[in-house]
Amino acid sequence: MLGALAALLLGALLWEGYKAVGSDNGASLFGVRVLPRADDSAMPHVLDILKRFGQPELAGGDPIWLVVLDACLFTLRSVAVGFGVGALIGLLLAIVMQRFRVVERGLLPYVILSQTVPLIALAPVIAGWGGKLSLGSYPWQPWMSVATIAAYLAFFPVAVGMLRGLHSPAAIAEELMHSYAAGWWRTLVKLRLPASTPYLFPALRLAGAAAVVGAVVGEISTGTRGGIGRLVIEYSREATGDPAKVYTAMIGAALLGLAVAALVGAAEFLLNRRRRVLV
Repeated sequence: MLGALAALLLGALLWEGYKAVGSDNGASLFGVRVLPRADDSAMPHVLDILKRFGQPELAGGDPIWLVVLDACLFTLRSVAVGFGVGALIGLLLAIVMQRFRVVERGLLPYVILSQTVPLIALAPVIAGWGGKLSLGSYPWQPWMSVATIAAYLAFFPVAVGMLRGLHSPAAIAEELMHSYAAGWWRTLVKLRLPASTPYLFPALRLAGAAAVVGAVVGEISTGTRGGIGRLVIEYSREATGDPAKVYTAMIGAALLGLAVAALVGAAEFLLNRRRRVLV
């Protein structure tokens, strides 16, 4: 928590420092802008952005902070579903690849290759396919397409991190399990899974952040209303007249990612605490 607050404070200081010394027109190199403009229309003061949270979104409407909070909670549903499904798929893929080396050699390159597909091009395809599906009598909802995109990004760090964790036990530990006549399943449960936890939770934190990115990009690409991704687009249209408003939505999306990472960190803390108590 202290580290996150220190990072936010450092970011605010760097922002204000650049505004103090930066050019209103930014800086360009060979015709390419390498530093952003430092005028108030492009980089409003941090205090102005914070004040905007307390002001109404529209005249007579709800305050910005409440609108952003509602949008984040809407997106959180897609993030939670996508994160859960992606983490489960990644875990199962890692177990299968560890169990069968031929599957690892054949599948792992495609798992890595999957992350090179541009997400902004994939999102409309997923939305188009989803529109033709239904879960029994329940029609496919737009947020499900967003959750699918979030799962697509979330499974990769879990699959790679868990695979490394499952391979992490020392050879002498594996030989000890063999000497006890332990089969593959018992070795997995008693040795490999416990040994993989130092690799699992960092992978889950990355997966949580990736799920947030996938959900935000998915909402933008599919036009799903109600979430923080769509709010970023809507507020960006008002950037000329109300630049601070744009950053409220961006900050909301960033805080959503931090919240998801914090939840994973809390789960890791509780698991380690329970393990110490049992020991």
